[in-house]
Amino acid sequence: MAEKEFKEGRRITIAEVAEACGINRMTLSKIAGQRGYSTVTDNLDRLCGYFQCEISDLVVYIPDSVTTDNSAES
Repeated sequence: MAEKEFKEGRRITIAEVAEACGINRMTLSKIAGQRGYSTVTDNLDRLCGYFQCEISDLVVYIPDSVTTDNSAES
């Protein structure tokens, strides 16, 4: 959002993004502020279209803190 604000030289609100994308404001707030929030791919697709970006610009893979013991398979 900050990058789009910079490019357009104006403030962009969650309400504006919600209206443009057809996504509920509460859902957008959760996506933006709640780590690990799960959303549907349709929402991600709409956001990519609005921000004109790739999915990797929106999401980051964060592995679980639990380590997997691969030695048990050997």
